[in-house]
Amino acid sequence: MSRIKRLRDATAGLMFAACAPISALAQQSDWSYQATIYLFTPETNVSTETAIGTLEGTLSFSDALENLDLAFMGTIAATNGQWSILGDYNYTDLSFSNSAPTPNSSGLETSLTTQFLSGFLGYRVLSTEKSTVDLAAGFRWFKTETDLTVLPGAAPGRSANVNESWTDPVIGIRARFDLADRWSGTAFFDYGGFRSGSETWQVLLTADYEINDRWMIRGGYRYISFEHDIDGNEFKFDQSGPLIGATYRF
Repeated sequence: MSRIKRLRDATAGLMFAACAPISALAQQSDWSYQATIYLFTPETNVSTETAIGTLEGTLSFSDALENLDLAFMGTIAATNGQWSILGDYNYTDLSFSNSAPTPNSSGLETSLTTQFLSGFLGYRVLSTEKSTVDLAAGFRWFKTETDLTVLPGAAPGRSANVNESWTDPVIGIRARFDLADRWSGTAFFDYGGFRSGSETWQVLLTADYEINDRWMIRGGYRYISFEHDIDGNEFKFDQSGPLIGATYRF
């Protein structure tokens, strides 16, 4: 299956999953909606345990765009003030190389395609003139196709492949607060897994500038982490770095 077809199918799934509950609420005039497209250019770390040791690949922030083969990132949300629904989807296709992990090899090549979809139902627990706080609960689905290849040197080459998907329950908290005229800030934290061998968590901080009633631009920082046991071997994936996005409200 081509990368374009995988992206098309994944995007279609996101839009169906996110828009279905929103469409059901469309008849209620007190609901408002917003859609965001964003670019996340993080440092990426991926590792997996093997029978002969742990293989780990790292892509630095400075090389993120150069090594990005394909990506799509977006969110869609609905709120009526008290309740909110949020869907966040991220697709990345990366390939990169690192220096030799051992003196007996000539390098490490990493190729990975990752997708994750987070869905939340939020409830507002605090609302003042300058700030709001929402509690949220939902899920995070993660899928990866990862290949780590140690190139031969004095010793033969070896490789590890991870092709898995899983879903974790997640809880979170989101705070929004006014900073100045047209400026606001958002802080979001979530944690999930709640079972042996699976954990995920995220921190998101943004500064938001309101261009007009419809459009907003956002910039900030995100850290997201996944750990999961696959057939007794620990797989880790995390990304951290800046993001920038544009939001349309309707």
